[in-house]
Amino acid sequence: MLGDIMNKLYMGIDIGSISTKGVIIDEYNNIITSCYLMTAGNPIRAVKDVIKNMREDIDLNKYQVVSVGTTGSARKMIGTMLGASTVKNEITAHAVGTVRLYPEVRTIFEIGGQDSKITLVNNGIVCDYAMNTLCAAGTGAFISSLAKRLDVNIEDVSRVAFTSKNKVNIAARCTVFAESDLIHKIQAGYKKEDILAGVCRAVAVNYINNVAKGKKIKGPVVFNGGVSKNQAVVKAFEEIIGSRIIVDKNSHLMGAFGIAIMARESKIENVFNFDIDNLKLETRVNQCGRCSNNCEIVMVYRNDELLDFWGNHCEKGSILKNV
Repeated sequence: MLGDIMNKLYMGIDIGSISTKGVIIDEYNNIITSCYLMTAGNPIRAVKDVIKNMREDIDLNKYQVVSVGTTGSARKMIGTMLGASTVKNEITAHAVGTVRLYPEVRTIFEIGGQDSKITLVNNGIVCDYAMNTLCAAGTGAFISSLAKRLDVNIEDVSRVAFTSKNKVNIAARCTVFAESDLIHKIQAGYKKEDILAGVCRAVAVNYINNVAKGKKIKGPVVFNGGVSKNQAVVKAFEEIIGSRIIVDKNSHLMGAFGIAIMARESKIENVFNFDIDNLKLETRVNQCGRCSNNCEIVMVYRNDELLDFWGNHCEKGSILKNV
């Protein structure tokens, strides 16, 4: 019974298109364990691996996870799979995690594998936000693609870029144009480190000119997401906005951390069963066609049993749950 548990823990899972993150916190929001893995096109498998890795760090004779939260692009499907008490978008999850660690934060930069977001905070409450909508230029995938062209590991981009003495300008408004410009720079004989320095600055310029366009950036500024670990990008941002940027040691886990806090605060508790490796889920997508919305409805099944469905914008779509 839950009442007999001496030490309660809370799990947060952030499922992105590029990476999947997990954290487990205690009742005081301390991170007990965490895991960061590539999603590799299979979010269900990635989540199972993340949870398996975190389980190895927990003594289940002393601790019990009693609530789970999910966020990220596959949050609904994985939330259904895990029986999550809380399912929220990434902007909310990142804001909650960031504000708990930095109560005075006013601006949150977040750059992940395929998207970028800016969140403005006032007195601990989100008051405005924006995100990239048309192109992945200026994201982690953008940096990774250009680094691959230069035969540089993504982990080494920042180190190499910092050796530059004369960074070059890279057209970063579009990934296609950026790659074309990079090829031109290579053929023109520019040094690899100068090109990478230009790429890192281009990420910051693209973000400020597009994602943050029209937003008043106020400090303190906190930078989250995997790209925040690239110190060359951080430095470029600081040069552009003219102030220091905070990068937490767990900046890449902030979404998972935030949703774990929200799961704890939900007060909805059910003992989580870590034995999910053999859990088989199937998703089916059907177009409703019963009104002009023509909604695509996603249904999640376990052993042909419908667990959940979403995507319908009116009650007419509910009929598909029996398909």
